[in-house]
Amino acid sequence: MDFKQISVDDFRQFADRSPYRSFMQTPEIATYRERNGWTVYYFAVEQNQTIIAASMVLAKPLFLGKSLFIAPGGPLMDLENSKLVQFFFTKLKKYAKTHNGFALQISPYYELIERDRDGGIIPDGFNRQKARNNLERCGFHLSSHISQPRYLFALDIEHQSPDELFANFKRNTRNHIRKAEKKGVVVRELAKSELSVFKTITESTSERRNFSDRTLDYYKQMYDLFHQRNEIKYVIAEAEIDGKTIPLSVAMFMLYGDEIVYLFSGSDQKYMRDYNAQYLIQWYMIKYASEHDFARYNFYGIQGLPNRNSKDYGIYDFKKGFGGRVIELIGTYEMPLGLAYHVHAFLSRIKHHRIR
Repeated sequence: MDFKQISVDDFRQFADRSPYRSFMQTPEIATYRERNGWTVYYFAVEQNQTIIAASMVLAKPLFLGKSLFIAPGGPLMDLENSKLVQFFFTKLKKYAKTHNGFALQISPYYELIERDRDGGIIPDGFNRQKARNNLERCGFHLSSHISQPRYLFALDIEHQSPDELFANFKRNTRNHIRKAEKKGVVVRELAKSELSVFKTITESTSERRNFSDRTLDYYKQMYDLFHQRNEIKYVIAEAEIDGKTIPLSVAMFMLYGDEIVYLFSGSDQKYMRDYNAQYLIQWYMIKYASEHDFARYNFYGIQGLPNRNSKDYGIYDFKKGFGGRVIELIGTYEMPLGLAYHVHAFLSRIKHHRIR
């Protein structure tokens, strides 16, 4: 096996067909990060002149001139292959250390344990604990700095028609969709010039629900980066109310590989109960996924395994109404690369303690 840097074109060709692909491991995300001060690398392992593993890796000086190296959504590789994992990370660790790295952080888009709709472990399902063991043997540990949700909710739709999918929704979900249609709610895609409308709704939603929204510049940059390849959609649900067309709900979707990812959304609280526009947006995109041969519709993050006592249980319950199952990813892992890592971790703990 050979460890080497590869071109962006070679990386894209490999990433586009990898079973572990993620929109976070794309040259477009690399470009966005590069504009924000990160240095971009593309590493690969070749065997018999064929790439068998690869990762987009980013680096940025963050502490005493030392750099954090990260692989968001990566690496793209079989983490149960002990020999490959050991080889790749031994080489990557050496490279990062010789380029002033103080830590290496990865967040593979890699499903760990097969779970059902309620988050229960499927008895005869897969359990890839070996992948976790392989990472820990390389010197990684689970990180508290989460770069992607640990738990997702997704609907497997391969070879199912829209009618078949709709029939498997919960009754309340079907009723909410029908109600929105009867109310005259219409869903359409937004152009880049209309993203200020999108931002207005997501910003008000973030203030109401106490989470951080992205900037309008972020939404515009993502549009520019992914739209040409038809890998992003901004969608709005509207209805005519008192003679005016009113924006009710919006959502952002990534379309990469064989799945659609529901990433960000917002709704005007005044109209949520009466119009159920957020349900119609999901139905619009699920139909699109089915009609364009996507294998999975990913509702993205849920806050941990389903727990009725959790304040965010309603988000999971909304997504569950469309069918699907809980996905548990392997998690975000960190590897210390020297003394600077431990000093940085110590100072971070002190800062966190003072804030609390």
